[in-house]
Amino acid sequence: MKSPFQPFEPPAPGYEGGERAAPSEKRRIPLRHIVPNLITIVAICAGMTGMRLAFEGRFELAVGLVIAAALLDGIDGRIARMMKGQSRFGAEMDSLADIVNFGVVPAMVLYAYSLHDAGSAGWIAALLYAATCALRLARFNTMLDAPKPAWQTKFFTGVPAPAGAGLAFFPVYLGFSGFDFGIGPRPAALFAAAYLLFVGFLMASRIPTFSGKTISIRVRRDLVIPVTLCVVLYIVLLASFLWETLVVTVIAYFVSILFSMRDYRRSVRRYGMAVEPLPTDERTDTDPSGA
Repeated sequence: MKSPFQPFEPPAPGYEGGERAAPSEKRRIPLRHIVPNLITIVAICAGMTGMRLAFEGRFELAVGLVIAAALLDGIDGRIARMMKGQSRFGAEMDSLADIVNFGVVPAMVLYAYSLHDAGSAGWIAALLYAATCALRLARFNTMLDAPKPAWQTKFFTGVPAPAGAGLAFFPVYLGFSGFDFGIGPRPAALFAAAYLLFVGFLMASRIPTFSGKTISIRVRRDLVIPVTLCVVLYIVLLASFLWETLVVTVIAYFVSILFSMRDYRRSVRRYGMAVEPLPTDERTDTDPSGA
């Protein structure tokens, strides 16, 4: 009996699109091509469930599920490369998942949390945020194959979508931290709307931000203990003072943007915009995945 489903066919290496002969439906697809896509689907389910929980008023779990979706988004591409299971199908699916998890879901969670108190202004802010996230992801995909200087891999163009979602929840972090500033629901909603538009602008902008993908995995021997203690301290703070720690994390990220802009300008002056490799002693491995 013929299967009613279209056969899944990961493109062959070097495939750039166009018509191809129909693959044999009997052909077996290696599990390594399926596992990364399953992780992406789980991330979509996490994000959508977070949106449902937000409409039920369970905002802590809603935010937690979106953060979980961001973590899954960070590992699906790495698992695909580790298992040698990259495919064009997976790349397209990852982008679609990002639009849902980091564009639509945060906008709807914020709308359920406070933006609805701003009326039409809150809804417009939610729509524009989701639109800017889609534009940011579309631009990222079109720039993947564009030639650029080797040093530029240290930077993203604009705030990446997962980070944008984390920043978008700042009003939620403040609310659960007890920082209400003594203002009513409507002024708070208008502030959240303006802030959400600002985050959307950062995602769609050309402001350089640190990619974090070229940080060396090697740590100096004398810094191993301090780095380990800092990581442990951050985890302990998250476990003990979750919302307050997330507030500080958002502020720290905004501060890092100032440093990334400074470092970007220094790199332009030092290396220029010529598309040529860095010297061997300054070259870093890059991770081509993610937005």
